[in-house]
Amino acid sequence: MPYPPSFNLDQLSEHDLIAKLESELLPKHVAVIMDGNGRWAELRGLSRIEGHREGINSIREMISQCLELGIQALTVYAFSQENWNRPTQEINALMGLLEHYLSTERASLIEQRVRFQAIGRLESLPQSAQHWVRTTERETVDCNRMVFTVALSYSGRAEIADAIKDLVLDVRADLIQPDQIDESLLRQYLYTHPLSDPDLLIRTSGEKRISNFLLWQLAYTELCFTPTLWPDFRRREFLLVLLEYQQRERRFGKILNAVSL
Repeated sequence: MPYPPSFNLDQLSEHDLIAKLESELLPKHVAVIMDGNGRWAELRGLSRIEGHREGINSIREMISQCLELGIQALTVYAFSQENWNRPTQEINALMGLLEHYLSTERASLIEQRVRFQAIGRLESLPQSAQHWVRTTERETVDCNRMVFTVALSYSGRAEIADAIKDLVLDVRADLIQPDQIDESLLRQYLYTHPLSDPDLLIRTSGEKRISNFLLWQLAYTELCFTPTLWPDFRRREFLLVLLEYQQRERRFGKILNAVSL
């Protein structure tokens, strides 16, 4: 049931917000466009990389909150293909931050039984970054409490193009017949397979677009746009988004509770 107009969630403590969540209405897979790191830093007179560094604390809190609530998958948009157009100094700093995160957080992911995986055209990453990505994937492969996916050098359009190219190769090799191709089959060639599609997409910083992220997978995903900058998006903000999400009616094109005329 929707909350009454006079009901103010901002007055509630985190404990009270958690108490209002209904486990059966929580998303199983949450995707996040982590936007606003640079603006957060600029507002404080800091370098942009300091904003990205602070954003890592938001990632830690979100992983922890997902684990506490039983959310099975978290996918974050960390670096797009378009981001390669940024200044070289910033790109190098971001790649260094990625390597530092993976080298220092790997043990924590294993302890929490979180499986790490990266999606995107990973061959574009520097060799040292590729090493840490593959090492972390390998060392967490048996973790089964949650899947944490990081999109790196990622493009939704490129993902679909790559899926089609791989599918064509299998058709040419007689592994698949053209009349077998349908949406279910193509889904198996996406970077995210076998994960389910996200139930909820969150974009921080007030921007209201999906920016070439998970174009196929977001077909029926609930979208939530918040003005909060990513480094400020912590447990309370996430809980408020989840409470909003559980008020929505997901129909997937159907009419629910239809009354016969």
